Amino acid sequence: MRRKLTITIDEEVYEGLHRTIGRRRISRFVETLVRPHVLQPDLEQAYVDMAWDERRETGAIEWVEDTLGDGFGTPMNRTPGPSLRLGNGERVERAARLESGQ
Repeated sequence: MRRKLTITIDEEVYEGLHRTIGRRRISRFVETLVRPHVLQPDLEQAYVDMAWDERRETGAIEWVEDTLGDGFGTPMNRTPGPSLRLGNGERVERAARLESGQ
């Protein structure tokens, strides 16, 4: 449901909005800017969803392995642990499954 909101802003800002954003698009512009500051996403669920995205995880693991020694002079010979502990206590055997190709 859409709601109407009346706000008071400086005249220069008002003119700049009309000039830069254009009429009939200011509401969407303001909503896009404000939304992330007033609506808190379920971050734990977002991290769980990302962990289950195999393509994203594979890319992340490759990036970590490729850049592990950057800035330290010599590369570190470490491999990721066999599992990832999520905030809800569930264990995901992510790295082991990726290494075995499953």
